[in-house]
Amino acid sequence: MKLRFTPQATANLVAIADYIRARNPEAAKRVRDDIYTALRNLLLFPGVGRRQMTTGVRKLVTRRFSYLIYYAVDDAAEEIIILSVQHPAQERAYSDE
Repeated sequence: MKLRFTPQATANLVAIADYIRARNPEAAKRVRDDIYTALRNLLLFPGVGRRQMTTGVRKLVTRRFSYLIYYAVDDAAEEIIILSVQHPAQERAYSDE
């Protein structure tokens, strides 16, 4: 399996990094590490996320800062497609089942 980021997910990650780095560069590193750890775990356990109302979409919550990673698994392409990464206070991109 490999990770593929949608343009939306990439934009989310850049926005998160820019926002936090402007306020606290050390905190930005901790958040980045938390998100990267969650993504590494996702590669090992693609089915770990909670199913969402939208067919095929799952949500993984990062351990330390509770960022929401929305993703889909494409078994045929052996890819995990990262759809969105959001702070939990933001309006949700998808709804839980």
